[in-house]
Amino acid sequence: MELRRLLLLGFLFLNVVQVSVARFVVEKNSLTVTSPEKIKGTYDSAIGNFGIPQYGGSMAGVVVYPIRNRKGCREFNEFGISFQSKPGALPTFVLVDRGDCYFALKVWNAQKAGASAVLVADDMEEALITMDTPEEERASAKYIENITIPSALIEKRFGETLKKAVDGEDMVNVNLDWREAVPHPDDRVEYELWTNSNDECGVKCDMLMEFVKDFKGPAQILEKGGYTQFTPHYITWYCPQAFTQSKQCKSQCINHGRYCAPDPEQDFSSGYDGKDVVMENLRQLCVFRVANESKKPWVWWDYVTDFQIRCPMKEKKYNKECAETVIKSLGLDSEKIEKCIGDPNADADNPVLKEEQDAQIGKGSRGDVTILPTLVVNNRQYRGKLAKGAVLKAICSGFEETTEPAVCLSGDVETNECLDNNGGCWQDKAANITACKDTFRGRVCECPLVDGVQFKGDGYSHCEASGPGRCNVNNGGCWHDAQDGHAYSACVDSEGGKCQCPPGFRGDGVNSCQDIDECKEKKACQCPECSCKNTWGSYECTCRGDLLYMREHDTCISKTVTEVRSAWTAVWVILIGLAMAGAGAYLVYKYRLRSYMDSEIRAIMAQYMPLDSQAEVPNHVSDQQNHA
Repeated sequence: MELRRLLLLGFLFLNVVQVSVARFVVEKNSLTVTSPEKIKGTYDSAIGNFGIPQYGGSMAGVVVYPIRNRKGCREFNEFGISFQSKPGALPTFVLVDRGDCYFALKVWNAQKAGASAVLVADDMEEALITMDTPEEERASAKYIENITIPSALIEKRFGETLKKAVDGEDMVNVNLDWREAVPHPDDRVEYELWTNSNDECGVKCDMLMEFVKDFKGPAQILEKGGYTQFTPHYITWYCPQAFTQSKQCKSQCINHGRYCAPDPEQDFSSGYDGKDVVMENLRQLCVFRVANESKKPWVWWDYVTDFQIRCPMKEKKYNKECAETVIKSLGLDSEKIEKCIGDPNADADNPVLKEEQDAQIGKGSRGDVTILPTLVVNNRQYRGKLAKGAVLKAICSGFEETTEPAVCLSGDVETNECLDNNGGCWQDKAANITACKDTFRGRVCECPLVDGVQFKGDGYSHCEASGPGRCNVNNGGCWHDAQDGHAYSACVDSEGGKCQCPPGFRGDGVNSCQDIDECKEKKACQCPECSCKNTWGSYECTCRGDLLYMREHDTCISKTVTEVRSAWTAVWVILIGLAMAGAGAYLVYKYRLRSYMDSEIRAIMAQYMPLDSQAEVPNHVSDQQNHA
């Protein structure tokens, strides 16, 4: 009876998963046939969920369809077949048929034989599916970890077309393009990781734990710099209403069967229960929320990695007490975290876990999340090996071009295309200035901004400094030279300024300015008494005897005459100055005298003929007589 209940519960869990699969979205990349002409075009292919797809890049190669072992289920060296490309040749893309063995095994066998990529032709007319890794034990899963080449599933009809072309001895050139596999709308990438705190679920759990530890550094750099917005998620299931009071549901679920996880050891009678996993998943979600409220969301990575190290199931430390020790060591607010967790025994929804169940349902271009682990970048599900370098490539391909952070341009993530022939862009080797800007998806040619001076041009064949200050940057791209302590530049420092040779030179102002020989060309120093000597950028002119050269008049004059003229000039200046001073003094004297006379006359006349506008002026003499 107990066995029947276990089987029934497992069947119900499986039904929940199968319902979710209906919204599974296949992530595709573009496959372009460039030759032969008759099959030239672009076709869809489904990215394999193992190996390392070249997110943000592309790969060109030649298709090979082996004569034997066409399903690739055995090692190709058993048949004496090698796909190793010769030096200078294009990479080999091996085409194999679907069937008889796992997708991953086909790719592994082709990789060992030297293939650079694998195309798997479907054996039935159906919509493309994702080639996933098999649920295998450690012994057979080892080769999956070592797959490093990309792979893709193609439709049966397209596969038949390629086979026919190859069998007809046509050279089939194809190009796999992952540059648009991840949307890149702006300068911030949003990504989410669907994970699990269970560390005893086999190979995939071990791979997930290893990835979290390895990726912690880059993830925190990206998050602290504001380049990404990361969100962790955790899958939960519910127990059917009819079984919520069963022993199995009570041991695997919280909140009366609303949120459940499979038994870690798949043994209901011993070890940890599924509800222990649900509780730790919930705690990790709350750690993220509390850390996010304090503007430090990257602390989630610290907690998860520390919990894995300090609280493993196999050491019987996977519990609340150990978790609280980690929380305390990271300085997180344990009271807020406990409040976020809530009551696991309440017959009510848990707001945090309810949001997680709702988020499992696919939206837009993202399908339902049913597989752990699952990585979603800019709402597109990641396909490939869950490894630091591969995932970082996928995230970096989600940035708008030229906005990638420095971590995306490190040597282990991408190749600097500007190092090879300067990327085909304009450059000034003398000034060490280039228009080539390395990006994750390649390079762009844009005229640079140097020391506040903007260069303008097409970026490929021409860039020139523009605006004020242009002459401070490599002389604005104009000619310049220095000799014998004299320096000249053809740069005109103004908006829209051109390169113009300075006086004393002629040329295009860009590549060269040649000295003008003023003496030979009779442009200066041509008076009879003059003797001309050309210098770089100018000339020297001397006069015979005691004559003095006047450059502005291009003539020679006597030094004596000059001295006499200078002396008389000084005398005349003095005399004129004295005359002006005397005239000024006379005018002042005359003005003051006249003013005095006017006032006296007005006073006398006022005694005999008072003016209408003026009161009578008292006659002091008369007053004195009257008093006498």
